[in-house]
Amino acid sequence: YGVQKIEGGWGWRISLSMAAVPAAFLTIGAIFLPETPSFLIQRDGNVDEAKMMLQRRNILKKKYRPQLVIALLIPFFNQVTGINVINFYAPVMFRTIGLGESAALMSAVVTRLCATVANIVAMIVVDKFGRRKLLLVGGIQMILSQFTVGAILAVKFKDHGVMDKEYGYLVLVIMCVFVAGFAWSWGPLTYLVPTEICPLEIRSAGQSVVIAVIFLMTFVIGQTFLNMLCHLKFGTFFLFGGWVCVMTLFVFFFLPETKQLPMEQMEQVWRKHWFWKRIVGEGEEEVDQAHTGAGAIAMSTAPHSS
Repeated sequence: YGVQKIEGGWGWRISLSMAAVPAAFLTIGAIFLPETPSFLIQRDGNVDEAKMMLQRRNILKKKYRPQLVIALLIPFFNQVTGINVINFYAPVMFRTIGLGESAALMSAVVTRLCATVANIVAMIVVDKFGRRKLLLVGGIQMILSQFTVGAILAVKFKDHGVMDKEYGYLVLVIMCVFVAGFAWSWGPLTYLVPTEICPLEIRSAGQSVVIAVIFLMTFVIGQTFLNMLCHLKFGTFFLFGGWVCVMTLFVFFFLPETKQLPMEQMEQVWRKHWFWKRIVGEGEEEVDQAHTGAGAIAMSTAPHSS
C-alpha cells in the first residue's frame, strides 16, 4: 500500500524485497534457538540408537494410522478453507467487486491486522478452551462467512460489472470475520495438533507430512483460484464453504481433544475413541498375540530344571 505510487517499476520490487526482513529475523533467531528437552535427554543417552529410531518412517505402521490420517487431512483442510485466496488475491478480489485501487490494497492490510489480533487471541485461550472447541467455533464462523459472501455476490454482483461500494465494504467486513475465524483456530492449530498427537519416534515425519501437504495445496490453490473465480464466480465461495463444512464435521467426529494431555496418554485416547479404536485396537491385538506366541515358544524351548 505504501509503495504503490512509486514510479519506474520500483514499487513492486521494494514490496517483494521487504519479505527479506522477516526471513532475516528467522535466520538470526535460529542461531539463539535452544535445543529441545527431548534432544538433550537423547544426547546424554545412546545418541546413535535415538538417531536411528527417529530416522525410521514408523508413521506408516498401522498403530500410527490415526496420526498419519490427521497429519494429511489437517493441512489439506487448512488450505481448502480459501484462506490463501485472501492472502494472495485480496486486492484483486476487492478491486473486482468495486473498491478502488488504494482501497483494495488497504483491504489486504485490514484483513492481515485482523489475522494478527486473532492469532494473539488464540495463544491466550487455546489452553483454556481446548483445541476442538476452537476448531469447531472457527469452522462455523468460516462457514457462515463464506456462504454469506457467496450469497451477496450472487445477488448484487453482475457479470462484467461492479457492485455498489457499500456492498463491497460489507464483503470486506465479512472477510475480516472469516480471516479472524481462521486465525484463531485452523491457522495456528494446523501446526499444534499434529505435534501433540505424534509420539517422539514419528513426530519429525508427521510434521514433514504437514508442511509438505501445506506447500502442495498452496501451489494448487494459487494456480487455480483465478480460473475458478472466472468460471464458478460466486460459486467459488460456496465451494470453499462446503469444504469447511466437511472439515468441521471431521473435527467433531474424528479428532480427540489434546488439551493438557501428556503425550504418554495419547495411545489410550486412540484406543478409547469410537472410530480409531477399531484400527489401533486391532493392531494392538496383533502385537499382543505375537508377544504371546513368542512367549509360548520361548517357554516350550526353555530347558526344564528338576
